[in-house]
Amino acid sequence: MILETKRLLLRPWTEEDADALYEFAKDPRVGPIAGWPVHTSIENSREIIRDVLSAPETYAVLLKGTEKPVGSVGILFDKSQNPSMDDREAEIGYWIGVPYWGQGYIPEAVDELLRRCFQDLACTGVWCAYYDGNLKSKRVQEKCGFRYHHTAEGVTSPLGDIRTEHYSYLTKQQWESKKRQPHTKTVNTST
Repeated sequence: MILETKRLLLRPWTEEDADALYEFAKDPRVGPIAGWPVHTSIENSREIIRDVLSAPETYAVLLKGTEKPVGSVGILFDKSQNPSMDDREAEIGYWIGVPYWGQGYIPEAVDELLRRCFQDLACTGVWCAYYDGNLKSKRVQEKCGFRYHHTAEGVTSPLGDIRTEHYSYLTKQQWESKKRQPHTKTVNTST
């Protein structure tokens, strides 16, 4: 399945994407703050595509008009990772390569995944989480309408270290209400 937004295509990962994945996932500013290890080789990235990124509802993020993934987004249904989740809820995860930080691509992709969760997959709520200190991830969640839910102390990350994790949540009703609100921009007219 391919999902489309104004500027992006979201499509399943393929093993042919290993070079592009490695290009961004080898950067220590990307994975460790999200809890996953820096990729060590193109073959390591290929293994990650096979073992992790091939999961259902996991998408490579491509800028329209390009062939190369610059990030990843996914919808997760694994309650073992989030005991607060019920059977009709999901969790969204995401990352993007450093050269594309701050350009609004991940909020745009997450908005499309929220649409998929609530309209196509009949979810009643969606979770999102970030580790303490990952302010970029926190900001994505705020932009997409998630609301703070709770904090979990002493969480063991996939890297094996102990962290604090903050959870945000968005109900279908909150998402529908956010969609109906007109987008306004504040303009500073003082000189």
